[in-house]
Amino acid sequence: MGDDAECEFGRSAADATTVSGDGGARPGRPGPRERTVLRASDGVPIEAAYDPYEGGGRKQAPGAIVLAHGFSGSVDRPALRRAVQVFVQYGAVITFSFRGHGGSGGHSTVGDLEVLDLAAAVGWARSLGHARVATVGFSMGGSVVVRHGALHRPEAHEGRTDAHPGTGHLGGAMGISGSDDIGRPGDIGRSPGIGDAAGPARTHADHSDAVVAVSAPARWYYRGTAPMRRLHWVIQRPVGRLVSRYGLRTRIHPRDWDPVPLSPVAAAPLLAPTPLLVVHGDQDPYFPVDHPHSLAAAGDPDCTDLWLVEGFGHAENAAGPALLHRIGSWVGDRWPAPPDGPA
Repeated sequence: MGDDAECEFGRSAADATTVSGDGGARPGRPGPRERTVLRASDGVPIEAAYDPYEGGGRKQAPGAIVLAHGFSGSVDRPALRRAVQVFVQYGAVITFSFRGHGGSGGHSTVGDLEVLDLAAAVGWARSLGHARVATVGFSMGGSVVVRHGALHRPEAHEGRTDAHPGTGHLGGAMGISGSDDIGRPGDIGRSPGIGDAAGPARTHADHSDAVVAVSAPARWYYRGTAPMRRLHWVIQRPVGRLVSRYGLRTRIHPRDWDPVPLSPVAAAPLLAPTPLLVVHGDQDPYFPVDHPHSLAAAGDPDCTDLWLVEGFGHAENAAGPALLHRIGSWVGDRWPAPPDGPA
């Protein structure tokens, strides 16, 4: 979750000063923070920001890093802005607010349709000329980047098949559902724009070249910790959704998944050969360490790394500069060699 949301029902959602823009930033060009509104493939408006590369010794950014916040976060939350200040030393940085969060439209599906929001942000990065794009997600955003990596694959994956469901509605990366086994039926139907069950793998211009999942759950419907039981209450109950809307400033869709979307642990094997880094703290109050272990074990061992960080808590709010720099360095080391032209 973003910014320890369970304890911050009354906190303002945005307190950062930004420079408004039309999204016309170009990689490697210094300048103010740029703002734009993207459109997910199902039409939901997504607010996004572009921070230019500030690393030394290069005229152009080596690539772009797209950050995906946790539940109740947004593009302007202080913890995400702190992460941006580190990651701009490794590449240009794109941040955005998931649907139902911040200034974006729609309602949160808690990790399901959020894959479409991330795809729009990655596509924006590539439209600005970045040939190399990494996705870094925190908590809910961590499972979204894993699922996006599996469902939006580069051309190297053409011909593979995906034997798992595409997406449905609620439950999301945080494991929210009225059941410990399946999502309750609803009338929303299958999500547009994401791969269907047992269909051929498609290629996308909005794929990622490296994936980092920080404090991410591995499986759905987890309620083994008190914070997760509280989060289930917030998402499942009408009064909880009111608390979320007015306290967390996060609008949650009232319906559950139908069908149940691809889980992170099922998505992880589909990422290869895209590098995957799983980062988790031994003091995470939401998800114990069996989550990162199972997520990393599901990935291809030739391109999957696992970091269990001593003393680290949960997601972007607990990630200090040293850990963020370490992640930025890992991303830079695993980006593919740039083609001719801008990185």
